[in-house]
Amino acid sequence: MDYFKSSYFTYKQDNSLYCEETPVKEIINKTGTPVYIYSKKFFEDRYKEFSEAFKEVKHRIFYSVKANFNINVVKVFYNLGSGIDVNSEGEFYRALKAGVKPEDMLMTGVGKIPDEIRLALEKNMLMIKAESEEEINLINEIAGKMNKKAPVAVRVNPDVNPQTHPYISTGLSQNKFGIGVEEAEEIFKRHEEYNHISFTGIDMHIGSQITTTEPFAEAVSKLYEFYEKVKSFGIKLEHFDVGGGIGVSYNNERSFSVKEYAEAIIPFLKKLDCEVFFEPGRFLTANGGILVTKVLYNKKNNLKNFIIVDAAMNDLLRPSIYSAYHHIQPVEISKDDKDIIADVVGPVCESGDFFAKERTITEIKSGGLLAVMSAGAYGMVMSSNYNGRRRPAEVLVDGNKFKVIRSRETFEHLLYDEV
Repeated sequence: MDYFKSSYFTYKQDNSLYCEETPVKEIINKTGTPVYIYSKKFFEDRYKEFSEAFKEVKHRIFYSVKANFNINVVKVFYNLGSGIDVNSEGEFYRALKAGVKPEDMLMTGVGKIPDEIRLALEKNMLMIKAESEEEINLINEIAGKMNKKAPVAVRVNPDVNPQTHPYISTGLSQNKFGIGVEEAEEIFKRHEEYNHISFTGIDMHIGSQITTTEPFAEAVSKLYEFYEKVKSFGIKLEHFDVGGGIGVSYNNERSFSVKEYAEAIIPFLKKLDCEVFFEPGRFLTANGGILVTKVLYNKKNNLKNFIIVDAAMNDLLRPSIYSAYHHIQPVEISKDDKDIIADVVGPVCESGDFFAKERTITEIKSGGLLAVMSAGAYGMVMSSNYNGRRRPAEVLVDGNKFKVIRSRETFEHLLYDEV
């Protein structure tokens, strides 16, 4: 079988998988399985690569916490100079615990409750991103009661096909996100009616895991035209937010580089007289993490092979809900390895509990370890306690050292709020 290409997760001379300079087996000896393992160097290198690609324009990156909200991961990006994009009170609380100042946060989300709006205003967050006219009216009302002027950006839906999985497409008119161009134009025209709002910017986010630059170029071009129109209404916009959505490689397939992304949209961005915001999440973390799981059993049903592991869909949901591909490879390799075709499945009572189907994979005995690659984004954040299962530990590797940044849940964790 082929191995996932990574300079952060590699096989060393002992034919064992390492994260940076740390043997994965050494981590497992301390934590057990399943466990998420993250490379700090990957996070840092990815952030610097992104920022360097856009050095020609005044810009700021806001790490999208929804991709991986462990407070240590948030802190890595904040220490690099990133702002933080939070989508709920819970994500705000996590960012705060990571040491993030509220003025370095954006409050996003299509369905913000009044408490979240009040929180953003009370803590003086950088801005609230609004996604409907009713929400704008509510922000104006709440800000008035608090005697505040709310900094608000409007998320505009440019109606561009991002050519991605329909569940993670957000920029089409059929999606729930953002405000259509015509409706947004009417809101901006009436900006003086909102006595307690200062419209500070326009935003877009057309989807996730986009693998060509064309949808971005089309959307930025449309949003630039809209930006010029908004300026003609006498509004001084402070920022132009491109969102996130850059695709990453899950199966050694070619996606565009961040440099190519920059080349595709910088011509439009250079025309702006405001700061450009970006909100990457997956790009910064996905290929910086793995989920390590232990093989429990091998079995055959007629001619079909199953490898049953101790991780499950409650630990990593993406394959079950998106049919998402994650490369799976052994933690220890040998020249005598043989390949088989098998389904890699978990112990949860659902037929949808799988990590791979009909996959060519190295034959592996009970007790062996498998690494599910590209698990640094939308892994732990989407985990659950289905079947009464405890969520896994998380580990951050820094060179030849590692720290357990979240312990495996105990059974007491599962019952802490039940009476």
